Amino acid sequence: MDNKNDLRNALGCYATGVTIITTSDQHLKPVGLTINSFTSLSLDPPLIMWGISKNTPSIEAFKYRKLFAVNILTNEQSELLKIFSTPSIDKFKEVPWEMNDKKLPIIKDCVANFECTTHSVFPGGDHDIFVGKVIEYYYNNKKPLILSRGSLIS
Repeated sequence: MDNKNDLRNALGCYATGVTIITTSDQHLKPVGLTINSFTSLSLDPPLIMWGISKNTPSIEAFKYRKLFAVNILTNEQSELLKIFSTPSIDKFKEVPWEMNDKKLPIIKDCVANFECTTHSVFPGGDHDIFVGKVIEYYYNNKKPLILSRGSLIS
C-alpha cells in the first residue's frame, strides 16, 4: 500500500456525487471548494459529514465560521467542479450564487443545498472531518453530477 496514486484509482471506483462546500471568512468574503467526500451520517439528529485536506488554505474559514453550506451539483454544473477545485482569488466571479441572511454563500440551481452548523471536527489522517448539523435544506428533481474513476457520468 505504498502507492497513493494506485489507492486513489481503487477508491475512485466508488461513484460519488460532487458538492461545493461554502462558507464566509472573517470578513464575510465567500469561500468554497469542491468536495466529493460528502455523506449523510444521521437523521436524528440530522447530521452530514465531509473531509477537507489540512493543507487547504480555506480550512481556517470553515473552522472560524462554524457555519457552512453543502451545494450538491446538477449534471449541468460540471464547469463548477473545476472552478472550485482550482486555486483562485475569486471563485465566485462567474458563478450564480447569493449570500443568504446568515451571510452564507449559496450556489443557485443545485440539485440540493444544505445549510449546516459545525457539530464537530475530527482528525482523519491528512484531512479534518467535519460533521455538520443540518439546519435548513432545499432540493429538487434535477439530475446530480456523478464522478467515478476520475470521469463525470451523465
